[in-house]
Amino acid sequence: MLRQRGWDGDDLLADHLEGLIGTGPALTLSPLPVDLEELSNILEGDPVYGGGRIDRRTGEVWPQPAIDYAVEMGDEDESESESSERWLRVECLGSVESYRDMEFFIGAVDDASEAKRLAAAIDGRGAFRRFRDALDAWPEEVDRWYAISEERQRGRARAWLAERGYCVGPTPRA
Repeated sequence: MLRQRGWDGDDLLADHLEGLIGTGPALTLSPLPVDLEELSNILEGDPVYGGGRIDRRTGEVWPQPAIDYAVEMGDEDESESESSERWLRVECLGSVESYRDMEFFIGAVDDASEAKRLAAAIDGRGAFRRFRDALDAWPEEVDRWYAISEERQRGRARAWLAERGYCVGPTPRA
């Protein structure tokens, strides 16, 4: 089913699951206990905030403002925060893919008048706010939108990790 859907990261997830249950080869990616939602927030966030990093030891995702604050407060040494051994740099890619998610969603809406209104909402600056405002007119679609959007974002985060040699691994026990 994942392979047929064809969203970013779906093939990776299918390969990983097949490897875990023994119906396919094990992935050669290094496991890292990353929260995909936190990673996708940095990848697709506002470029003004400047990306962030993932701690390779713990999988913890650090947005750039949190790193800056830790350095400013003396909790983090500037040279340590730049260490390539410890940190995996995450560049903000912006909202292009999130915009495409809205287009994808609109293309899957059955009601033609609803789809037309949503398509008009994403035209021009302020598209995300207008889309959410327009979507509020159809409460039954709101949950479907968030489910699709979140899953597509997690898939892109999964694909981003794989391009760097990692897959989502289990959280270490304390």
